Amino acid sequence: MARASAAGTAGEDDFLEFAAVRTGHLFRTACLLTGGDTHLAEDLVQEALGRIYAQWYRTSWFAPRARIENPAGYAHTVLVRAFLSHRRRRSTAEQPVREVPDAAAREGDPALRLALVEALGRLSPRDRAVLVLRYWEDRSVEETAEVLRSSSGAVRTQTVRALRRIRALLGDGLAELADR
Repeated sequence: MARASAAGTAGEDDFLEFAAVRTGHLFRTACLLTGGDTHLAEDLVQEALGRIYAQWYRTSWFAPRARIENPAGYAHTVLVRAFLSHRRRRSTAEQPVREVPDAAAREGDPALRLALVEALGRLSPRDRAVLVLRYWEDRSVEETAEVLRSSSGAVRTQTVRALRRIRALLGDGLAELADR
């Protein structure tokens, strides 16, 4: 009995360490997905971490104590799926809040960053997810397709369309911001 308790504590310690290291990155990704809504981003990160904790050490009769092979990748997959499922559940009467996170930009031009976050917020959730996964998370087409439960061809098509939409939203202002 003492062994099971000690093993459970070690698993919880591993999870707490993982959560401490990855929470910031998950939060930044969630902020991009939500168009800058920090409150929703925090909720999504908490939901993702809760789901990951429930699966941290999967136990079954066939594979006791099987670990998640790539926890960081799994965390981002869970986060994106939580975001997409939240968007499906959201009532049409709700209005998203477009607030920029209070944290100061560490590098780059803040005006450009704000313009990009605002443009991302005006895209559909699926288009936003494709662009964030492909260009913010730097995932391959195949990895993005797996996370979105779609085909590689559909991801390529959706990426092209989403880029076209965001360029149309940004217009000529992007060139001015990028040149500064």
